[in-house]
Amino acid sequence: MSMYKHVKEAWKKPSESYVKGLQWARMQDWRKEPTVVRVEKPTRIDRARSLGYKAKQGVIVARVAVRRGGLRKPRPKHSKKPATMAMNKITMSKSIQRIAEERAAKRYPNLEVLNSYSVGEDGKRKWYEVILIDVNHPSIKNDSSYKNLCTGKHTNRVFRGLTSAGKKGRGLMNKGKGAEKVRPGIRANKKLGK
Repeated sequence: MSMYKHVKEAWKKPSESYVKGLQWARMQDWRKEPTVVRVEKPTRIDRARSLGYKAKQGVIVARVAVRRGGLRKPRPKHSKKPATMAMNKITMSKSIQRIAEERAAKRYPNLEVLNSYSVGEDGKRKWYEVILIDVNHPSIKNDSSYKNLCTGKHTNRVFRGLTSAGKKGRGLMNKGKGAEKVRPGIRANKKLGK
């Protein structure tokens, strides 16, 4: 079994492998860190490489902490019927992972988000590692696998739902029968796609 496959198998069920002990120790440090932290190496090297990570100049990884659960809404200041307050049990149309990607993009405005993956969660937060690319770096411009990102088409791609998590949230992972209302976009078909 190769090293990457070994890591992949361990992360399939973290609670039943050696990952559980590692995560317990890691999260004690992660809780004390800021929301967005640049990390030297990916925590899950197999997942990072499958999503396009390369250990080269112009590619960085940032770990982002995001709250768990449904949308937190403030209580309305003016009087309302309890039925119309709409405070609890509200599910956002944007996933937690997309929020993490956008926070990383705002923290590093000169970089573009390539992809992201989960690295852990506790009772309050979820942590994601976001792969970011410096599209102006010569080593990125000369790399055939990243060259497409250097065109103007991918500017602010995370805010336009062009990452993998963004496409999933827009319903673009579905094709064929049952996905007639998904394309070209949700709002183009009276929001009937999702």
